[in-house]
Amino acid sequence: MVTDAEWARIRRGLCFGQVFEGTVVQVPRPGAIGIFVDIGLSVGGFVDVLWLPGQSDDWPAEGTVADFEIWWADSRQQIRLRPLDSRYQRNDFADSEARFRPNWPSEVGQPVLDPGPPTLDEVRSALRSDGPPASSP
Repeated sequence: MVTDAEWARIRRGLCFGQVFEGTVVQVPRPGAIGIFVDIGLSVGGFVDVLWLPGQSDDWPAEGTVADFEIWWADSRQQIRLRPLDSRYQRNDFADSEARFRPNWPSEVGQPVLDPGPPTLDEVRSALRSDGPPASSP
């Protein structure tokens, strides 16, 4: 675990879409939550189940080395990643990208800034059955 100041420093050096070669270090509950990835920084990377294939047998195993891109980072000391290797992506990867982040192409290369805590409207929207707002990961 790093200090809040160190996390803020690391985050300032990150951009959406930035690519890291990473090693899968943990698959805690295959098919349930996602995978943890070491990308060589003092904070961990995480790929959410939403970006991985529907069948956990198709997920990258511990020790797998692959390319991942930064999808999100916020006040939690963790970098949210997406796999770039199509073998490790969900079948409707592009459709999901368009649904969750319709402005993604214009966000690539932009700095990852801490958006602060979610607003009440963002929390309400995330709790609705149709999922999170388009601007959230």
